[in-house]
Amino acid sequence: MIAQVDAALREIVTSDALEGADLEVVFDAPTKDWAARRNAPTINLYLYDIREDVRRRPAGYLEERNEDGIVQMRRPAPRFYKLSYLVTAWTQRSEDEHQLLDGLLRAFLKYDALPDELVVGPLAEPGEGVKMTVGLPPPEDRAFADVWSALGGELKPSLDLVVTAPMWTGREYPAGPPVEEGVYLDVHDTVDGGFDQKRHQHVPPPKAEPKPIAPARRRRSR
Repeated sequence: MIAQVDAALREIVTSDALEGADLEVVFDAPTKDWAARRNAPTINLYLYDIREDVRRRPAGYLEERNEDGIVQMRRPAPRFYKLSYLVTAWTQRSEDEHQLLDGLLRAFLKYDALPDELVVGPLAEPGEGVKMTVGLPPPEDRAFADVWSALGGELKPSLDLVVTAPMWTGREYPAGPPVEEGVYLDVHDTVDGGFDQKRHQHVPPPKAEPKPIAPARRRRSR
């Protein structure tokens, strides 16, 4: 799921924001050592946080039915995870970086969600839209300065890009056979204290017997 989001963001950056400009697009951690080794204009989309959007966690299960409408499988509904990217531009001049950030912001603002043609593979399996936001204030429990401090680098102008992607839990529960009229009994034959075979016997529902009709009483003549 994360790999498909990375590929979709790379496509948006290269086709919409850079418009063919000769810049690298990477997903590296922008540490001091990385910045010192950089020798070409670069757009960096660093995935710094992954957490579930618990407000969108649904209850219950989804059912998969066959052509006859019979339930074959039940699975929990997909979970939604927020992928937070720190988007930065790296050149020799601050003015060029600001111009690149302007183009990136304009490109991301075109989309409330990833375009359908970029939602492929495991990202498309749940059949849900992949929402995207840019430049929103960070949560109360996180600040961008803390992110830069953790990376060991200096504070730099950046965009906070958040993609909310669906993901299956991987848990599936096969449904039992449909209930039919009557009662089923399991009869086991045992061999040496263990179960040798198991067979099912169908016991039809009991038929209602007609109640006897009481004979009519004769009236005595006075």
